[in-house]
Amino acid sequence: MSARERAAFLQEFLRAPFTVGAVTPSGEPLANLVTAPVPRGGAPLVVELGPGTGAFTAAIQRRLNGRGHHLAVEVNPRFARSLGARYPQVDVAVADARSLREILAGRGHDHADVIVSGLPWVAFGASMQDDLLGTVTEVLAPHGAFTTFAYLHTRWAPPARRLRRSLDEGFEEVVASRVVWANLPPAFAYFCRRPRVPARPRTLVSG
Repeated sequence: MSARERAAFLQEFLRAPFTVGAVTPSGEPLANLVTAPVPRGGAPLVVELGPGTGAFTAAIQRRLNGRGHHLAVEVNPRFARSLGARYPQVDVAVADARSLREILAGRGHDHADVIVSGLPWVAFGASMQDDLLGTVTEVLAPHGAFTTFAYLHTRWAPPARRLRRSLDEGFEEVVASRVVWANLPPAFAYFCRRPRVPARPRTLVSG
């Protein structure tokens, strides 16, 4: 990640801290960990939520190596434009992640094989967390995997604890990874499999 890209990320954080959620992009070690469930064979449909400046995007593209379909859903138009310019092979949708079901349907898909999230969960309230996770469990294929990350220093904050409870409710298997101390700040990943049927109604959000 170049100094210019880091400066752009910080600028967007200062402009909209509750949608960006961090002051610096994730590092390559964390990106490699979070994107590990992306298969290196076949033609999977991989959805990336909140790609930002593309830290996870680059890792996903390396793993796909020209295969499958990589859909990135980014609500920030500036990030989306930059991402599309850097990765023309990525299908970038400028939209709220809660509208993922409609985005997929518009492209002729029902389910995703892997969903990778870069969303700032701690910045979201309970209702938004529930809506987002409801969307994820609804569109993730039964054999699929959902991964997201959290910062170590926020692990015991109420929003982070609520997220972990929601993950346990939404998936039959939730595994927390090792801590990536090389990331700034240190972070870890959640690997989630076997989605349960959403328990509560969602509020549809148009893109």
